[in-house]
Amino acid sequence: MDYFLSNEFVLYPPNSDARFGHCRNLFCSTKVFGTLLYLYNNGCNTHSINPFCAVFVLQAPSLGTLMGVYLPCIQNIFGVILFLRMTWMVGIGGVFGSFIIVFMCCSTTMLTAISMSAIATNGVVPAGGSYYMISRSLGPEFGGAVGICFYLGTTFAGAMYILGAIELLLIYILPQAAIFKMEGLEGADMEAAMLNNMRVYGTIVLSFMATVVFVGVKYVNKLALVFLACVILSILAVYAGVIKTAFEPPVFPVCILGNRTLISKGFDVCAKVIERDNGTVTTKLWKIFCDSEFLNATCDEYFANNNVSEIQGIPGVSSGILAENLFGYYLEKGDFLEKRGISAMQDPDAPITNSNRYVLADITSFFTLLVGIYFPSVTGIMAGSNRSGDLRDAQKSIPIGTIAAITTTSIVYMSAVVLFGACIEGVVLRDKFGEGVNGNLVIGTLAWPSPWVIVIGSFFSTCGAGLQSLTGAPRLLQAISRDSVIPFLKVFGHGKANGEPTWALLLTASICEIGIIIASLDAVAPILSMFFLMCYMFVNLACALQTLLRTPNWRPRFKFYHWALSFLGMSLCLSLMFICSWYYAIVAMVIATCIYKYIEFAGAEKEWGDGIRGISLSAARFALMRLEEGPPHTKNWRPQIMVLVSMDSEQNVEQPRLLSLTNQLKAGKGLTIVGTSVVGTFLNNHAEAQKSLRKLMETEKVKGFSQVVISSNLRDGTSHLIQVGGLGGLKHNTVLVSWPRTWKQVEDNLRFRNFIEVVRETTAASMALLVPKNIAAYPSNGERFTEGHIDVWWIVHDGGMLMLLPFLLRQHKVWRKCKMRIFTVAQMDDNSIQMKKDLITFLYHLRIDAEVEVVEMHDSDISAYTYEKTLVMEQRSQILKQMHLTKNEMEREVQLIHNKNPTSPTTPAGSAATPGSEVQMTWTDKAETQAAAGHPENQSNVRRMHTALRLNEVIMKKSKEAKLVLLNMPGPPKNRMGEENYMEFLEVLTEGLNRVLLVRGGGREVITIYS
Repeated sequence: MDYFLSNEFVLYPPNSDARFGHCRNLFCSTKVFGTLLYLYNNGCNTHSINPFCAVFVLQAPSLGTLMGVYLPCIQNIFGVILFLRMTWMVGIGGVFGSFIIVFMCCSTTMLTAISMSAIATNGVVPAGGSYYMISRSLGPEFGGAVGICFYLGTTFAGAMYILGAIELLLIYILPQAAIFKMEGLEGADMEAAMLNNMRVYGTIVLSFMATVVFVGVKYVNKLALVFLACVILSILAVYAGVIKTAFEPPVFPVCILGNRTLISKGFDVCAKVIERDNGTVTTKLWKIFCDSEFLNATCDEYFANNNVSEIQGIPGVSSGILAENLFGYYLEKGDFLEKRGISAMQDPDAPITNSNRYVLADITSFFTLLVGIYFPSVTGIMAGSNRSGDLRDAQKSIPIGTIAAITTTSIVYMSAVVLFGACIEGVVLRDKFGEGVNGNLVIGTLAWPSPWVIVIGSFFSTCGAGLQSLTGAPRLLQAISRDSVIPFLKVFGHGKANGEPTWALLLTASICEIGIIIASLDAVAPILSMFFLMCYMFVNLACALQTLLRTPNWRPRFKFYHWALSFLGMSLCLSLMFICSWYYAIVAMVIATCIYKYIEFAGAEKEWGDGIRGISLSAARFALMRLEEGPPHTKNWRPQIMVLVSMDSEQNVEQPRLLSLTNQLKAGKGLTIVGTSVVGTFLNNHAEAQKSLRKLMETEKVKGFSQVVISSNLRDGTSHLIQVGGLGGLKHNTVLVSWPRTWKQVEDNLRFRNFIEVVRETTAASMALLVPKNIAAYPSNGERFTEGHIDVWWIVHDGGMLMLLPFLLRQHKVWRKCKMRIFTVAQMDDNSIQMKKDLITFLYHLRIDAEVEVVEMHDSDISAYTYEKTLVMEQRSQILKQMHLTKNEMEREVQLIHNKNPTSPTTPAGSAATPGSEVQMTWTDKAETQAAAGHPENQSNVRRMHTALRLNEVIMKKSKEAKLVLLNMPGPPKNRMGEENYMEFLEVLTEGLNRVLLVRGGGREVITIYS
C-alpha cells in the first residue's frame, strides 16, 4: 500500500483525510517537500537503518530554543567539576588565578560557539554535530580525525562523571560502603585503597549504565529533565547559602593546631584541655597526640609547642576573607594545609609525626594542572547542535541557545569564584575532600538549607551526565562509521533493528573502562580536555578558513562572526592544550595525525566541497603568481617533463614504458604532463582518451596531469601541446618523446616528420629534449638492476643535462645499483691527461660520483659534430679551467645567467653561448657551407655517416654492456631536404646499442657547483 505524509510527517494511507483537511496533494506542504528532498538526498529508503530515516513515523521537529538548545547545553556544561573541584581550585589558585582560568576557558568556548553558530547556520546540520560540521568544512581526513577525538573526549567524559559519582558516594554519602577499608591507613596505602574502591564501584556503575543505555535510550531522555532540575536546584542552593552568610553564617568550625589544619574525626572538642568540675582534664585531641591522658604525659613535639585554635570555616561574604584568598597557595603532595597569618613553633630538623592527623595535599598542584582539571566544566557547548534535527528552526535556535547558555554558565562560574573566595576560609577551600569540616562536601557547607541538597543533587546530576555521555558517544561513532571514511570502523555502524548502536556502545564502554581504571578524577580530566580542545580548535579553523576563502557556498545566517575571532579561538584552544599538559597534547595530536594519514591512505574518497580544497586552490594560485616572477635559479632547476605519447585506433597508449621512464626520472617530484594528440572530434574522442591516459598513469604510478588535444591532424595537435601545456610559471621545460622506430617505412613517413618538427619546436622554444631509443627495452618500475653502468658520452656541452639525468635516474630503485661513467671525446692535439684531471675535479665539485675516461679521436672522424662549437671544445675546456679560479671569481661567474642568451655559470662573460641559441641549426649549416664552396651535397652526407660510424664504433667498444647510454643529440636540419639524412645519422650513431637516451639541452645551465 502507498502512503503519504501529513504536515506532522506521519504516514497515512492515500485515501485518508486525517490531518490534511481538503488537501490531497503530497506537495501542498512545503515541510513535507523539504523532508522528502532531504531523505532522497541522503539515501533514505524503506530498508534504511538510519534513525533519521524512520519509515513508519517521522515526528516533526518541534523543539524550540529553550528546550532544544539552551537547557541541554546548561545540563551538559554544569557538571561534576563545579561541585567537586571548584572550591579547591579557588583555594589553590586564589580568586585572581582562578578567575583568569575561568575567563580563559569561557572565552574559548564563547569564541568556539560563535564559529560553530556560523557553520551551523550555513545550511542543514544533520546528526553528528561537530563531526559533521568539521568533516563537511575541512574534508573527511580532518573530519574523521577530529570526530574520533571528539568521540574519545565524550567517552572519557563518561568515565569522569562516573568517577565523580563514586567519589560522592564513597566519601560523602556512604563511606562505610567501601570494599577496601581506608580507616587506619595513611599515605600510599590509603591512596591505593581509595583508587581500588573507585575501580570496583566504577566498573559496576559503568556496567549498569551501559545496560540502561542498551535496554532503552528513551528512559535516559525521560530522566534528562530530572537530572537538569537537580543541577539547577543545587546551584540555587549555593546562591541562597551565599546570601544567608551575609547576615547569619553557618557554623562549621575548623580546628587548627599551630597553623596546621586537623582532620575533624577522632575528637569532639577543639582544645588540649578543658575545665570540668573545678579541674583541668585532657580531651580526646590530647590523647591523639600524647601517650596518655594525664597532664604529665609525653606529647608530640609540635603539639606541645603550639596552641590549638578554632576558626570559622565559613565566615561569610561580609567578613573580608576575600583579601586573604585573593592569591594562590600552591602545594606539593604531602604538604600540610596551613592557615595564613598564624605563626607556628616548629623545629625544621624534627621528624614529622602523626601526619595522618592533619589535612594533607593529595597531589602536587600548579597553575597548568588547574586549567586541565577545570576545562571539562565548560565543555558541552555542542549539545544544541547535536540535536539540530529535532529543532523547529535550527538556524535560529543554535546560535541564540548556545551563546545564551555559555553566557549563563560563564556568569555562574565567574561569580562562584568570587563568592567562594569571599565566603569560605582558605584552609577549607584547599581541603579537597572536606576532612577538616567533618567530611562534608566543601561546597555543601555553603549551601542552604542543608549540605545534603548539594550532595544528593550533584550525585544525580553526575549520574545523568554519565548516562548522556554513554548515549551520545556511540551515536557519534556510528555516524563516523556510516560515513565510511575510516574503513576498519565500519562494523560499528551496525546496530539493533531500531538503529541503536550496539557494537559502538560496547566499544565505548570498553574505552570508558580505561578511564575507570585510571580511577583519579584529577588524572582523567586533562585527558578529555585535550580531545575537546582539539575538536574546538578545528571548529574555529573551519570557520576562519571558510570566511577567508570566501567560498560561494559560505552564506551563514548568523552574521556576528569574524575570521579574527575564529583565529583567536583557535589560538586559545592550542595554547590551552599545551598549558593543560604538553605531553597529553602531543599524544592527542599524534592520534589525530595517525587517523588523518590513515584516512588519507585507506579511507573512502569523499567530495564534500571542503575548505581544504579551497586552500589548495588559493595556495596554487599564489604559487603560480610567484613562479611568474622569473625563471628558476640553476640550483632549483629540475626537468618539468611533457611526455608525448601516441595512441592506437583503440585509444590505447602505444609506448607505456615512456611513463615508466618518467616515473624513474621524476620520482613524484616536479611537474609531469602526459599529453597526447588524437585525430577526431572533441565529443567523440576526448573522454575516452583522457580516461585511458589517467588509467595508465595510475598503473605506472606517475604523479602528474594528463592533457589530451583533439585536432584534425597529429602535427597541429602535438604543436599545440608543446605550446600551451602547463599554466603560468608552472610550465614544462623538457619534452620526452619516443624515437619513431619504424620511420623508414612509407606509411610512417608523417610520424618521423612530426618527430623532427618536435625537435625543431623544442629547440626554438629553448626546451630540453629527451629521446629514448628502443623504449620497449627500458625497464619497468618493478625491475631492479643489481649491477651495471650508466654511460654518459659528453661530446657537446649542453648545460649539464647529461650530468644531471643519470643522477636523477639513480635516485630510483630501478637504477640505484648502477654506476655512472662519463666519456668525453678529445681531439688529438688536446692534453687528455689534464682534461681528465680537470673533469674529475669538476665532477667532485658537482658532488657527482662517476668514473671518467677521455677518448681521443681525429677531427675528421667527428666532423659532423665539429661545427657545433667545434665540439664546443673551447667552451668545455674553459669550464674545466674554471676549477682554478679563486672563490670570489667563481661567485662572479655564477651570476652570468641570461634569459635570452644563456651562458654557463662557469663560463666567462663573452665566451660562446651554449647550444640552443646558435647551435641548433648548425648540422645542416655545415652542408650548406660546403655546398656553397663547390662540394657536392652527397659528399657532406658521406662525411656525416663517417662520423656516425666512427663514434658508433668507439661507443660500442666502450659501452656495449652498459644498461643505458646517454648521448648528445645534434641540432635538427634547417631545411626539409635533409630530414632523412638526419634520421639516418642518428640511426647509425646508435646502432647496436640496447638502450639509448638522446639528450638535447634547452640552452641554459641546469647544474652548478655552488650550494
